[in-house]
Amino acid sequence: MTAPGQTVGPFFHLGLPYAGGPDLVPPGHPDAIRLHGRVLDGDGIGVPDALLELWQAGPDGNVPQSAGSIHRDGWTFTGFGRAATDADGHYTFTTVEPAATDPGRPAFFAVTVFARGLLDRLFTRAYPPAAEVLEDDPFLSALPAGRRATLITTREDRGLRFDIRLQGDGETVFLTYPRQAT
Repeated sequence: MTAPGQTVGPFFHLGLPYAGGPDLVPPGHPDAIRLHGRVLDGDGIGVPDALLELWQAGPDGNVPQSAGSIHRDGWTFTGFGRAATDADGHYTFTTVEPAATDPGRPAFFAVTVFARGLLDRLFTRAYPPAAEVLEDDPFLSALPAGRRATLITTREDRGLRFDIRLQGDGETVFLTYPRQAT
């Protein structure tokens, strides 16, 4: 028997953000890109009190394994970041473009969303656009094309855009994991 979840948020601004949280690399890093977008509700309105966590591999395909990823030293890629949304639901991370962790598979950002009204956190992925690899991925190819598109970022000058729709038309595909409570 499992206990029901409790609504998460809107208290994130009190204890979860930390200095340098959205910066997986410093903004001046030569390979820095900006991953940004908006968290939107079912009416397309920005969610002002959401919090996102980002986990990713580096440009070499390796996922950092060292403890202390919330400690920023000003030069090391940490593989983890946390960003709150602003009043319009916008978030931004300074990071590097990830490489695939396995040959023949696409690179992706693992994203966790915490927001008001959710009974639990949501998990999704954001894939940089790379059509030839995306088409061959077993997970992505199992999704209808319209749903798959909700997981693909848009390339912009010096970065990638990834909007997250919590429900409604164009709702982002969210994932569940075997040990995640139902």
